Order: sequence, then C-alpha cells, then structure tokens
Amino acid sequence: MAKQYLQQFTIGVEEEYMVLDPSSRELKSHQQAIVNEGEKKFKDRIKAEMHQAVVEVGTSICKNVDEAFNEVLELRTGVADIAQSLGYSIGASGTHPFSLWETQLVSDQSRYQELLNELQQAARSNLIFGLHVHVGMEDRKMAIHIANTARYFLPHIYALSTNSPFWESRNTGYKSYRSKVFDKFPRTGIPDYFESIEAYENFVQLLIKTNCIDNAKKIWWDLRVHPVYNTIEFRICDVPMTTQETITITALFQALCAKIYTLRRQNINFINYQRALINENKWRASRYGIDGMLIDFGKEKEVPVKDLINELLEFIDDVVDDLGSRHHVEKVQDIFKLGTGADQQLAIFKETGSLIEVVKTIEERFLAV
Repeated sequence: MAKQYLQQFTIGVEEEYMVLDPSSRELKSHQQAIVNEGEKKFKDRIKAEMHQAVVEVGTSICKNVDEAFNEVLELRTGVADIAQSLGYSIGASGTHPFSLWETQLVSDQSRYQELLNELQQAARSNLIFGLHVHVGMEDRKMAIHIANTARYFLPHIYALSTNSPFWESRNTGYKSYRSKVFDKFPRTGIPDYFESIEAYENFVQLLIKTNCIDNAKKIWWDLRVHPVYNTIEFRICDVPMTTQETITITALFQALCAKIYTLRRQNINFINYQRALINENKWRASRYGIDGMLIDFGKEKEVPVKDLINELLEFIDDVVDDLGSRHHVEKVQDIFKLGTGADQQLAIFKETGSLIEVVKTIEERFLAV
C-alpha cells in the first residue's frame, strides 16, 4: 500500500508554447485570440504572456503523474485545435530557431508594461519558452529543506529538458540557449541555501522593503518555495517538445521531493553544496545537454551526465512505485536513446540545412505522445 505521507506531493505543470504562422513558420502575434477562445474551454488554465506570440497553460492540481499526463495532453490538443481554427499553429521549444524578438508585439497588460519599463531590453528580448513544475507541500518548513537539497540535482534534470539550440537563425553551440537569454533578468539562476523558512521570508521582505521588488513573484530563481501556493516550483527547464518528455521530467521532480522528504523523516540529511558549484554544473548542462560531463562534487571529478542521471534514478527508486510514476520515470531511457529536443533539432538541421524544417518538426512533435 502506498505510503500515506506521499499523497501530499501533488503536481501542477505549466508550459509556454510558441504561436506560429503555418506558412512561414515564424512566430506570430495572436492578439490574445487563442487565449480568449481558450478561456471558454479551459478557464484560468490558459493565460497570456508578455509577448503576444506566447501562450501559457497550466494544469489543475493533479494527484499523480498520470493525471498530469492526461491534462497536459488535453491542453496541448485543445490549444493546437483552437490555434488551427484561428489560422495559427503551435510548437514547443525553448527558443524559436529563427524569429527575431525585435519584431514581436508585447502585451499591453499593465503588469507586463511595468516589467518592460523596469527591465527594458532584458524584458523585451526575453522571448523564451519554459516548463514550470509545482510539487505540493503540506509544510513550508519542510519545503525550504527540500528546496535546499534539490538544488544539487537541478542541472541533471535540466540536461534532459534541453530544447533551445538556435537563437535568431544561429546555431548557438548550446543545447539550451534559453537559460542564457533569461540570465539577463535579475534574481534568476540557482538560489542560495536558506537555513530556515524564516530566513527565506526575511530575505523576501528585505527586497520588498528596499523596493527591489513589489512582490515575491519577481524572484525568478530556477527553484523557489512558491510565495502564494504551498508548493516548490521548479523553473529551470526548457519546455520539452512532447507531452511524455514533460511528464517524465515532472515525475523526476516529484520523486526527488518525495525521496528527500523520506530521508528527512529518518533524520538523514543530504550534503548541501555551494550555489557557485551547482552553477558550474548548470552551465555544463546548458552547453552540452545529456552528452556532456557534470561534476560529482562528492568524488570531486567529472562524470558523464547520463551516469549521474542513472544514479539519480537509483536514488529515487524506492519512492516511484508508491508515487505510481515508474512507467514515466523509465522514459528517461527513451530520451537517452532519441536525444533531447535540442539533439533532435540539431539532427534535423544537419540533415536538411533548413531551420524551417526544424520548426516543422517542432510542430509535428507537439502532439506526439
């Protein structure tokens, strides 16, 4: 029988999609038409974003990864159908391979206009598409402990999501260039270690008091204890091409939280590493994806990413059956075999020499299971 305490680890998945012109395959501003139409079916599960060539969707609170899978697939299918009916198409990639941010329209919503006014070109050029995974927590004190420990594993899982090798018609040499674009924002990247939830909340209050931010949602770290919901929010990943990749990554984040929680119940703590060290691994993951080397800080040596991901799978193995997620977690091996979204984009480009063909593949894979 599944351990009762694992039921707290509910899931919410947010994805950002590209709105495309079906003939040119360029990004196309949809004037919020897809969102307006989508709200009739999905209500608040579909939202506008700062750029009008972006649609954001979010699942409801899901009890397990199977529920999340079904809901993400429903959202992808529904958004694609609505887009097609309005003369657009949809794709999922961390960056668009060749469209220029300079030509894209920005939402006139006041919150986005305020952000543009504050962050200027850093905001205007932030035409990127991410995956955010929320994992439910009953207790915020435990949440900060789990977040502290989970930081170490962020680059491992991020490497599996890499899906943005191109930027403005250039092969960037990165498997995830999206993170390099987002680095221009303040309060991004791997978070610091916080000794308690009070220390975290004091930090947030100091930023508000000194007019750095007006609310905690303007902390855009790769991982954060959410300021409103009782969740840990993982924000490091590119949006994957397919539903299955999204849910495999979601299952890893959920199982990681459950495993760290289980160890803590046994009074076992994981080593917490410095932000600067974890950043070294994040950079390697963004540059090389699953084909590179990460640092094993315990052994103080470089290790192939795939070996460390397999170690992560062993680490979480004793919780995945209770979470009902083994069949999704095991799909990591398919990502190893087929490559990440970035690997697939680069393979198409090598074969055809055409970024339009790359976008066509992104479109075609959007509804692939």
